[in-house]
Amino acid sequence: MREIIIVGRGGQGAQVAGNQLAQAFFAEGKYVQSFATYGGARRGGPVASSIRVDEEPVILRCNIERADAILCFDASLLDANLLERAHRGTRIVVNSAKAADEFAALGDFGFVPIDGRRIALEFGLGKVVNSALLGALAALMDEPRLDTLCEVIEQTAPGMKEQNLAACRHAFGLAREMQAGGLALAAS
Repeated sequence: MREIIIVGRGGQGAQVAGNQLAQAFFAEGKYVQSFATYGGARRGGPVASSIRVDEEPVILRCNIERADAILCFDASLLDANLLERAHRGTRIVVNSAKAADEFAALGDFGFVPIDGRRIALEFGLGKVVNSALLGALAALMDEPRLDTLCEVIEQTAPGMKEQNLAACRHAFGLAREMQAGGLALAAS
């Protein structure tokens, strides 16, 4: 079973990203469990989406204690409470323009910074970073397939579908390049 945590702030789209990722896994025939938590009922408060994916029915019903991957929409949320749910093999995709080695002080994890904000601006999406970050996460996890993720984004994006698809594909390719070159991985 793979366990994924997506964290962000209310209004950043972390919940939408969690739903899209869960739908993509489901579309590929996986069993999926997805649930959300909200810190405060206000825009800007911390929110999280948790996803479990397996080839068998998911019967575990508790919070994720050891995530295989974390997608972080806001680097300020990389605190001790979140990082204690990671382990040495956890890949952490963080929306940041910083280099991976700048996150090394936070722990021996595989930090992969993706400048989702820059990608979103480049493709005309303003501050909407969901699609770019999902593309990067899918590349590093080797699932779901890019075409499946793009189909889900096309079906569920409220607008600017082509721009969202382009941002997803761009970040997917960027993350693959970073992974192949070992440029962004702070730990193995």
